[in-house]
Formats: sequence, C-alpha cells, structure tokens
Amino acid sequence: AQYDGNKPITLSGSVAKVEWTNPHIHFYLDVKDATGKVTQWRFEGYPPNMLVRQGWKRDVTLKPGDMVTVFAWVARDEPNLAMAREVTFPDGRKLTSGPPAGTGGQ
Repeated sequence: AQYDGNKPITLSGSVAKVEWTNPHIHFYLDVKDATGKVTQWRFEGYPPNMLVRQGWKRDVTLKPGDMVTVFAWVARDEPNLAMAREVTFPDGRKLTSGPPAGTGGQ
C-alpha cells in the first residue's frame, strides 16, 4: 500500500489547487510551519462520484484560497503526499474525503 495507516497526520493550510479527476481527486495545501516556511502537500481522496454522494460539490466545496484542516495518512515513499480522510472547514463542518486506514478503500 502506498500510504501508512500507522502514520496519521493533521495539517492546516490554504488550498492551492484541486484536481477533480478520476480515479481519485487530488488537492494541494500550502502549509506554514512555525518559522513561516510554506510547504505544499498533495492529498489524494475518494473518486469524484463517491465525494458527490457524500455532499461534495465540484468547484464549490473545496476551492483555491479556502483554509482547511486535513486529517490524513502519510505516503510511505513520497514526501509531502498523504491520503486524505477528513477535511474540516473553518465553520467546523467536516466531510469525509477518503477511506479509513486499513480498509482497502471500503
């Protein structure tokens, strides 16, 4: 598996780009560390049709400039890549964006 279910991560930042494509969406988050250095993270999520069934709307739910917090699992071999599980919006709303660890996407 590409992602390590034993290595969760939670990051907050500004959405830089969203790729609403099959077989999975990808979105990019600009994350600032304590010193102000910005690192861009890429997150993989569910396929678009699964996100729509969960309440996501293309070009509405997640768009460049939005501030979000993402709970995810880090990739085993690629730095700054993770499998997104849940996105939290500034108003406290949460949407699932990927499967739980160890489920094989079920």
